[in-house]
Amino acid sequence: MATLLRCTLRAAIAHPVLTPSTRTLPSFHPSPCFTPFRTLNPTPFLQRTLHTSPTLQMTLNQVRRGKRKPHRQSKPRSPQLLQCPQRRAVCGKIFSEVKPKKPNSAKRKVARVKLTTGRSVMAYIMGEGHNLQEHSVVLVRGGRTQDLPGVRYKIVRGALDLNGVPNRQTSRSKYGGMCVRYRMGMADRLCREETEEAVDG
Repeated sequence: MATLLRCTLRAAIAHPVLTPSTRTLPSFHPSPCFTPFRTLNPTPFLQRTLHTSPTLQMTLNQVRRGKRKPHRQSKPRSPQLLQCPQRRAVCGKIFSEVKPKKPNSAKRKVARVKLTTGRSVMAYIMGEGHNLQEHSVVLVRGGRTQDLPGVRYKIVRGALDLNGVPNRQTSRSKYGGMCVRYRMGMADRLCREETEEAVDG
């Protein structure tokens, strides 16, 4: 009896019976060309926190209904500045009688300027009066003029060769205007200096 048990144990060890719990499948390593897209290095922003599989951007039903439309990248309103707030430019031809769109009626002042990038644009001259001539150096910023088609740039008043608007009371910072009290103080100081020079002379 003992001999029979020994033989049975030896046979079981030499040839084990594969049960569903102990059965192992041969290892299979698929080649990269047959690997699904989801198993190929999922990107961090597509990977979920509690799951290893990446998530889809939207479901098929959402695609069918037209939901989750991708946000379009906004176009720059001043593309010729090349993502700069201002650019230096040289004045070319100056137009003093440009007519705006209906229903407005006026004579707008516009200058064709050549930027430091080598591109030429039309820029609006703000305020009343200006001292610009051909070959004047100005500072150009972005900003469209509502009633002038194609004019998407403005010349900064009070910078470089362009003077500010004199006697401007409101929005002086936009038009390069000087403070009234500061201007009066400068006039008083000049008068004092002139009187002192006259007394000394």
